[in-house]
Amino acid sequence: MRITMIGSGYVGLVSGACFSDFGHDVVCVDKDAGKIAALEAGRMPIYEPGLEQLVASNVVAGRLRFTTDLASAVAGADAIFIAVGTPSRRGDGHADLSYVFAATEEIATALTGPTVVVTKSTVPVGTGDKVEAILHAARPELDIAVVSNPEFLREGAAIGDFKRPDRIVIGTEDARARSVMHAVYRPLYLNESPILFVGRRTSELIKYAANAFLATKITFINEIADLCEAVGADVQDVSRGIGLDNRIGKKFLHAGPGYGGSCFPKDTLALLKTAEDYQTPVRIVEAVVQVNDSRKRAMGRKVIHALGDETRGRTVAMLGLTFKPNTDDMRDAPSIAIALALKDAGIAVRAHDPEGMDAARALMPDLTFCTDAYEAARGADAVVIVTEWDAYRALDLAKLGEVMAGRVMVDLRNVYNRETVEAAGFAYTAVGR
Repeated sequence: MRITMIGSGYVGLVSGACFSDFGHDVVCVDKDAGKIAALEAGRMPIYEPGLEQLVASNVVAGRLRFTTDLASAVAGADAIFIAVGTPSRRGDGHADLSYVFAATEEIATALTGPTVVVTKSTVPVGTGDKVEAILHAARPELDIAVVSNPEFLREGAAIGDFKRPDRIVIGTEDARARSVMHAVYRPLYLNESPILFVGRRTSELIKYAANAFLATKITFINEIADLCEAVGADVQDVSRGIGLDNRIGKKFLHAGPGYGGSCFPKDTLALLKTAEDYQTPVRIVEAVVQVNDSRKRAMGRKVIHALGDETRGRTVAMLGLTFKPNTDDMRDAPSIAIALALKDAGIAVRAHDPEGMDAARALMPDLTFCTDAYEAARGADAVVIVTEWDAYRALDLAKLGEVMAGRVMVDLRNVYNRETVEAAGFAYTAVGR
């Protein structure tokens, strides 16, 4: 199959590399000439474990290439995937679809024959209808089918998620498009990955409903964590106790500083906007968004409280800046709100992250960025674990204490055991424990 991927960001690049690894002929398109030049030189625009090697091997095999020339990439393609960004629109929280529609118009101009256009970007219900209208208005003579095929990739585990998916959702009622999509995903049949064919609008809503539900689970256990602290219970035991129920499941029940990243914040807002437009409010999701926003600043107050009465002039070592480990993504990361709360309290922040410091510098220039956890802790009154990178899971507590001015640990990811940390002479604060 000849596949064209419009957009070489996180979703487009991972999807394109994986499709090429299946044996398809894939070309990834992007308007950013610098990004394309870097990709051709083997430099990845994002950090994702295994991606650099996957791209390199398929480029060498001749199955994967990169270009800024959309017209040549689209001509003769069996399937054209739109994988451009859909950020929250300023002012109302609705998904900004300008990149999707701009790509659609360019595709329409470049088409040379019948094809299947697939929206891989996360788009609100009804977007496929608009994409179809643009294509048919511009090229009424061509047989063009529009399909919804949302991605369900976790940053840090995207390649595994693509190759061993829980499900593949395909929104189409067109027989030819269904046949093409079967061929695109045929290599996954051996893994018995369930392919769910649904209506296009249903497919678009599945993506938003899935992310909103996962965000709800995270927010739920975070509120239960607060209750655990108040009543003297342990949220980790509560999580295990309810997660063993198959109806609930154990995933996304880890208490922490709130969700962030490229998907949950913008997708919950977009779902709220869609529900508002259709006059069917989703009150639970409204509460999830509000609680998560307030939680991040609350974690800053938690750190301040752990330091004691006088905070001005104190220093905190912040370990982990990205919204989760194994990514360099800083979008809506809890660390941003926490650092701001500390700054407002007159506290200096020394920070380290294995992959996210370049992105963090642009967002938080007032921080002092350090080469490792121990340098960040030097002279600090407290150390705060914000992101649960493996590099922070087995810190030498004796060495940490030697370089610090104080011995306070605030573990916002519940990485450590209280007894172990306190035995090393630290005052220990966790979440929900």
